[in-house]
Amino acid sequence: MSALAITAENLSKTYGKDQLVAVDNLSFTVEEGEIFGLIGPDGAGKTSLFRMLTTLLLPDSGNASVTGHDIVKDYAEIRKTVGYMPGRFSLYQDLSVEENLQFFATLFKTTVEENYHLIKDIYEQLAPFKKRRAGKLSGGMKQKLALCCALIHEPTILFLDEPTTGVDPVSRKEFWAMLYRLKEKGITILVSTPYMDEATRCDRIALIQHGKILSIDTPDTISSQFGESLFEVKGDKISPLLKTLLAYKQTKSAYAYGDAVHITLHPTSNPIDTLTDFLDQQGVSSSQVQQIKPSVEDCFIKMLKQ
Repeated sequence: MSALAITAENLSKTYGKDQLVAVDNLSFTVEEGEIFGLIGPDGAGKTSLFRMLTTLLLPDSGNASVTGHDIVKDYAEIRKTVGYMPGRFSLYQDLSVEENLQFFATLFKTTVEENYHLIKDIYEQLAPFKKRRAGKLSGGMKQKLALCCALIHEPTILFLDEPTTGVDPVSRKEFWAMLYRLKEKGITILVSTPYMDEATRCDRIALIQHGKILSIDTPDTISSQFGESLFEVKGDKISPLLKTLLAYKQTKSAYAYGDAVHITLHPTSNPIDTLTDFLDQQGVSSSQVQQIKPSVEDCFIKMLKQ
């Protein structure tokens, strides 16, 4: 069994006079060398959790350790051994690419040359723009620069808070390829994202909502726990199709999913034929019905309804 890189026990955090709960009695562990994903929408508590684990925010209750160090008592040690990439681009916009990198290396009393082996694959893509001000970079290039700055002191754990939000699909794919290479170097990665499709790229995931963890396991295991047959229905117009399916007496749940509707049904014989006949009767003759394998997002939606 791998050693634990992160341990959190009953962490809680509230804000303001109204005691708005951001993190609610949350517990989990992350093993050394794994990519662990926190999957949930905006406002789920991901950033507050990250800020506590990186010693930027004190918990109201509970405790946690990172690389064996207590997040309250040993904050100085933790800051030496972790890299943190916040959700918003937080580098110096008026400094060039190379100036930002040199500045962060100096902060950690190292040099770009000393740890260049860690960022070489990433920096080579930035090199043509090394004289350009950070504020003038594209979203994908800003992302790469921020990752370089988070890696320059050779951290053992990377905290990446929604690193691909607002980035184009090609850059997202490239970014995850970089994360796999960093994992091969033995770096533990804790990444948060609102994108459910990125869940399948992690070794394990925690589905989080309203500061609570709904489930923790591998993406495949969570998907396999859906527990009932799921059907996909496609038609010309999603909104009227969804309204029609919600009126179907055999429908247990139905919701829009991209360009289709996902639906679960009460037990019935020949469910696809029966549903297709119903849609034909309602004048939705162009629909297509098929049984599909539930995704992590389907499981997340089901947990929220429960």
